[in-house]
Amino acid sequence: MKRKIIAVTACATGIAHTFMAAQALKKEAKAKGYLLKVETQGATGIDNALTEKDCQIGEVVIFAVDTKVRDEDRFAGKKFLKVPVAAPIKDAEKVISDALALVDNN
Repeated sequence: MKRKIIAVTACATGIAHTFMAAQALKKEAKAKGYLLKVETQGATGIDNALTEKDCQIGEVVIFAVDTKVRDEDRFAGKKFLKVPVAAPIKDAEKVISDALALVDNN
């Protein structure tokens, strides 16, 4: 069974790092064979918005953010890992591994 991860990326200015973090997470998830959907909360608003169904099927949520997540209440009851937006750019494998460990160790 494929692992299912959802994520939100957002930086303070909502430009480069938001999208760089999303790309890094997508690339790593694809390499590992995981299903991943990333919502970006950038300067132009929310792109690739996570649906209610996405929120239900995601095993864990990664918040790679340097600002407040919009509509965070959608993720109530989910295990989540919050890291700076630069973390997945530097080491997406560690971020995803740490997030899945939250689910696997409980």
